[in-house]
Amino acid sequence: MAGTKLPKRGRKRASSAAKFNKLDIDSAVTSKDELQLPLNTMEVLEQRYLLRDQRRNIIETPSELFARVAHNIAAAEADFKSDYSVPDIEEKFYRMMRNLEFMPNSPTLMNAGTSLGQLSACFVIPVADSMEGIFDALSGMARIHQTGGGTGFSFSNLRPKSDIVDSTKGRASGPISFMSIFDQATGVIVQGGRRRGANMGILRCDGKTAPTERYRANRSEYQPGLASFQ
Repeated sequence: MAGTKLPKRGRKRASSAAKFNKLDIDSAVTSKDELQLPLNTMEVLEQRYLLRDQRRNIIETPSELFARVAHNIAAAEADFKSDYSVPDIEEKFYRMMRNLEFMPNSPTLMNAGTSLGQLSACFVIPVADSMEGIFDALSGMARIHQTGGGTGFSFSNLRPKSDIVDSTKGRASGPISFMSIFDQATGVIVQGGRRRGANMGILRCDGKTAPTERYRANRSEYQPGLASFQ
Protein backbone atom coordinates (compact mmCIF):
# COMPACT_ATOMS: atom_id res chain seq x y z
CA MET A 1 0.00 0.00 0.00
CA ALA A 2 1.60 3.22 -1.12
CA GLY A 3 0.98 6.49 0.60
CA THR A 4 -1.56 5.58 3.29
CA LYS A 5 -3.08 8.85 4.47
CA LEU A 6 -5.57 10.10 6.97
CA PRO A 7 -9.07 10.57 5.53
CA LYS A 8 -9.71 13.57 3.32
CA ARG A 9 -11.94 16.15 4.93
CA GLY A 10 -14.90 18.13 3.73
CA ARG A 11 -16.55 15.83 1.23
CA LYS A 12 -20.32 15.56 1.38
CA ARG A 13 -21.62 12.00 1.38
CA ALA A 14 -25.04 10.40 1.70
CA SER A 15 -25.95 9.75 5.33
CA SER A 16 -27.86 6.50 4.95
CA ALA A 17 -27.35 3.61 2.55
CA ALA A 18 -30.85 2.39 3.42
CA LYS A 19 -32.37 5.14 1.28
CA PHE A 20 -31.31 3.47 -1.99
CA ASN A 21 -33.86 1.32 -3.79
CA LYS A 22 -33.13 -2.28 -4.71
CA LEU A 23 -32.04 -1.48 -8.28
CA ASP A 24 -29.46 1.03 -7.05
CA ILE A 25 -27.90 -1.07 -4.27
CA ASP A 26 -24.93 -2.43 -6.22
CA SER A 27 -23.99 0.88 -7.77
CA ALA A 28 -24.58 2.73 -4.50
CA VAL A 29 -22.26 0.51 -2.49
CA THR A 30 -19.60 0.58 -5.20
CA SER A 31 -19.76 4.36 -5.39
CA LYS A 32 -19.31 4.64 -1.64
CA ASP A 33 -16.19 2.48 -1.44
CA GLU A 34 -14.11 0.25 -3.65
CA LEU A 35 -14.32 -2.54 -1.05
CA GLN A 36 -17.94 -3.15 -2.11
CA LEU A 37 -19.01 -4.11 1.40
CA PRO A 38 -22.53 -5.49 2.02
CA LEU A 39 -25.27 -2.90 2.38
CA ASN A 40 -25.90 -3.76 6.06
CA THR A 41 -22.21 -3.30 6.79
CA MET A 42 -22.25 0.09 5.10
CA GLU A 43 -25.26 1.10 7.17
CA VAL A 44 -23.49 0.23 10.45
CA LEU A 45 -20.31 1.98 9.32
CA GLU A 46 -22.21 5.14 8.46
CA GLN A 47 -24.19 5.19 11.70
CA ARG A 48 -21.26 4.54 14.06
CA TYR A 49 -17.77 4.64 12.62
CA LEU A 50 -17.22 6.88 9.60
CA LEU A 51 -16.12 10.40 10.48
CA ARG A 52 -18.49 13.33 9.98
CA ASP A 53 -18.01 17.07 9.64
CA GLN A 54 -19.71 19.79 11.70
CA ARG A 55 -22.87 19.41 9.59
CA ARG A 56 -22.83 15.65 10.16
CA ASN A 57 -21.93 14.91 6.57
CA ILE A 58 -19.84 11.72 6.23
CA ILE A 59 -16.30 12.63 5.19
CA GLU A 60 -14.53 9.28 4.80
CA THR A 61 -14.97 5.92 3.09
CA PRO A 62 -14.37 2.54 4.76
CA SER A 63 -10.93 2.39 3.10
CA GLU A 64 -10.10 5.79 4.58
CA LEU A 65 -11.39 4.61 7.95
CA PHE A 66 -8.98 1.67 7.85
CA ALA A 67 -6.15 3.96 6.72
CA ARG A 68 -6.87 6.38 9.58
CA VAL A 69 -6.81 3.59 12.15
CA ALA A 70 -3.70 1.92 10.69
CA HIS A 71 -1.81 5.22 10.61
CA ASN A 72 -2.63 5.95 14.25
CA ILE A 73 -1.85 2.44 15.52
CA ALA A 74 1.42 2.18 13.60
CA ALA A 75 2.69 5.47 15.02
CA ALA A 76 3.28 3.75 18.37
CA GLU A 77 5.93 1.56 16.73
CA ALA A 78 8.32 4.52 16.82
CA ASP A 79 8.36 4.29 20.63
CA PHE A 80 9.84 0.77 20.65
CA LYS A 81 12.94 -0.95 19.34
CA SER A 82 11.56 -2.94 16.44
CA ASP A 83 12.71 -4.64 13.27
CA TYR A 84 9.74 -3.11 11.50
CA SER A 85 9.33 0.47 10.36
CA VAL A 86 6.21 2.53 11.01
CA PRO A 87 5.19 2.41 7.31
CA ASP A 88 5.60 -1.40 7.34
CA ILE A 89 3.31 -1.81 10.35
CA GLU A 90 0.85 0.69 8.92
CA GLU A 91 0.56 -1.28 5.69
CA LYS A 92 0.26 -4.64 7.45
CA PHE A 93 -2.43 -3.36 9.81
CA TYR A 94 -4.31 -1.70 6.97
CA ARG A 95 -4.28 -4.88 4.89
CA MET A 96 -5.53 -6.97 7.82
CA MET A 97 -8.52 -4.69 8.24
CA ARG A 98 -9.17 -4.26 4.53
CA ASN A 99 -9.16 -8.05 4.05
CA LEU A 100 -11.40 -8.43 7.15
CA GLU A 101 -8.81 -10.69 8.80
CA PHE A 102 -8.79 -8.58 11.96
CA MET A 103 -10.95 -5.73 13.19
CA PRO A 104 -10.18 -3.51 16.24
CA ASN A 105 -12.77 -2.66 18.86
CA SER A 106 -15.36 0.07 18.39
CA PRO A 107 -13.54 2.89 20.26
CA THR A 108 -10.47 2.32 18.07
CA LEU A 109 -12.53 2.52 14.88
CA MET A 110 -14.30 5.63 16.18
CA ASN A 111 -11.45 7.53 17.82
CA ALA A 112 -8.10 6.55 16.27
CA GLY A 113 -6.55 9.56 14.58
CA THR A 114 -9.05 11.99 16.15
CA SER A 115 -8.73 14.48 19.00
CA LEU A 116 -10.30 11.98 21.45
CA GLY A 117 -7.65 9.29 20.97
CA GLN A 118 -9.41 6.91 23.38
CA LEU A 119 -8.91 3.37 22.03
CA SER A 120 -9.88 1.17 24.99
CA ALA A 121 -13.28 -0.49 25.22
CA CYS A 122 -13.61 -1.57 28.84
CA PHE A 123 -12.81 0.16 32.14
CA VAL A 124 -13.17 -0.92 35.77
CA ILE A 125 -13.98 1.95 38.15
CA PRO A 126 -13.79 1.61 41.95
CA VAL A 127 -16.79 2.77 43.97
CA ALA A 128 -15.90 3.88 47.49
CA ASP A 129 -18.41 3.89 50.35
CA SER A 130 -18.82 7.65 50.56
CA MET A 131 -20.80 10.29 48.74
CA GLU A 132 -17.61 11.70 47.24
CA GLY A 133 -16.42 8.26 46.13
CA ILE A 134 -19.75 7.35 44.54
CA PHE A 135 -20.02 10.53 42.51
CA ASP A 136 -16.34 10.49 41.54
CA ALA A 137 -17.05 7.08 40.01
CA LEU A 138 -20.16 8.48 38.31
CA SER A 139 -18.13 11.34 36.82
CA GLY A 140 -15.49 8.91 35.55
CA MET A 141 -18.19 6.75 33.98
CA ALA A 142 -19.67 9.73 32.15
CA ARG A 143 -16.33 10.73 30.64
CA ILE A 144 -15.60 7.18 29.52
CA HIS A 145 -19.02 6.70 27.94
CA GLN A 146 -18.63 10.01 26.14
CA THR A 147 -15.62 8.61 24.28
CA GLY A 148 -17.23 5.27 23.44
CA GLY A 149 -15.98 3.05 26.29
CA GLY A 150 -17.93 0.76 28.60
CA THR A 151 -17.62 0.53 32.38
CA GLY A 152 -17.69 -2.06 35.13
CA PHE A 153 -18.20 -1.55 38.86
CA SER A 154 -18.22 -3.49 42.08
CA PHE A 155 -20.80 -1.99 44.42
CA SER A 156 -19.95 -4.43 47.21
CA ASN A 157 -18.13 -1.77 49.24
CA LEU A 158 -21.33 0.25 49.66
CA ARG A 159 -23.13 -0.37 52.92
CA PRO A 160 -26.43 -2.31 52.74
CA LYS A 161 -29.82 -0.66 52.80
CA SER A 162 -30.94 0.54 56.25
CA ASP A 163 -27.44 0.46 57.79
CA ILE A 164 -26.64 3.44 59.97
CA VAL A 165 -24.69 6.30 58.37
CA ASP A 166 -22.13 7.48 60.93
CA SER A 167 -21.99 11.12 59.88
CA THR A 168 -25.75 11.75 59.92
CA LYS A 169 -27.07 8.85 62.00
CA GLY A 170 -29.57 8.29 59.22
CA ARG A 171 -30.05 5.06 57.31
CA ALA A 172 -28.29 4.13 54.06
CA SER A 173 -30.38 3.72 50.92
CA GLY A 174 -28.33 0.72 49.79
CA PRO A 175 -26.15 -0.06 46.76
CA ILE A 176 -29.01 -0.75 44.37
CA SER A 177 -30.38 2.75 44.83
CA PHE A 178 -27.01 4.17 43.76
CA MET A 179 -26.86 1.74 40.85
CA SER A 180 -30.06 3.32 39.60
CA ILE A 181 -28.29 6.71 39.50
CA PHE A 182 -25.51 5.22 37.36
CA ASP A 183 -28.14 3.65 35.12
CA GLN A 184 -30.02 6.93 34.65
CA ALA A 185 -26.82 8.80 33.81
CA THR A 186 -25.92 6.12 31.27
CA GLY A 187 -29.31 6.54 29.61
CA VAL A 188 -28.61 10.25 29.09
CA ILE A 189 -25.09 9.86 27.69
CA VAL A 190 -24.82 8.27 24.27
CA GLN A 191 -21.41 6.58 23.90
CA GLY A 192 -19.30 8.74 21.64
CA GLY A 193 -22.49 10.32 20.36
CA ARG A 194 -23.16 7.08 18.46
CA ARG A 195 -24.58 4.37 20.71
CA ARG A 196 -26.04 3.71 24.15
CA GLY A 197 -23.72 3.07 27.05
CA ALA A 198 -23.30 -0.27 28.80
CA ASN A 199 -22.28 -1.17 32.34
CA MET A 200 -21.43 -4.26 34.35
CA GLY A 201 -22.32 -4.25 38.02
CA ILE A 202 -21.07 -6.71 40.65
CA LEU A 203 -22.56 -7.11 44.12
CA ARG A 204 -21.35 -9.72 46.56
CA CYS A 205 -24.03 -11.78 48.27
CA ASP A 206 -21.84 -14.24 50.16
CA GLY A 207 -22.63 -13.16 53.68
CA LYS A 208 -19.50 -11.04 54.06
CA THR A 209 -21.34 -7.88 53.18
CA ALA A 210 -24.98 -8.57 54.07
CA PRO A 211 -27.57 -11.37 54.12
CA THR A 212 -28.43 -12.60 50.63
CA GLU A 213 -32.18 -12.18 51.06
CA ARG A 214 -31.66 -8.56 52.09
CA TYR A 215 -29.85 -7.78 48.86
CA ARG A 216 -32.37 -9.72 46.79
CA ALA A 217 -35.26 -7.75 48.25
CA ASN A 218 -33.40 -4.47 47.70
CA ARG A 219 -32.50 -5.44 44.12
CA SER A 220 -36.08 -6.35 43.17
CA GLU A 221 -37.26 -2.91 44.27
CA TYR A 222 -35.09 -1.11 41.68
CA GLN A 223 -34.43 -3.77 39.02
CA PRO A 224 -36.87 -2.44 36.36
CA GLY A 225 -34.74 0.70 36.05
CA LEU A 226 -31.33 -0.96 35.60
CA ALA A 227 -31.50 -1.35 31.83
CA SER A 228 -27.85 -0.47 31.17
CA PHE A 229 -26.41 -3.09 33.55
CA GLN A 230 -25.47 -6.55 32.33
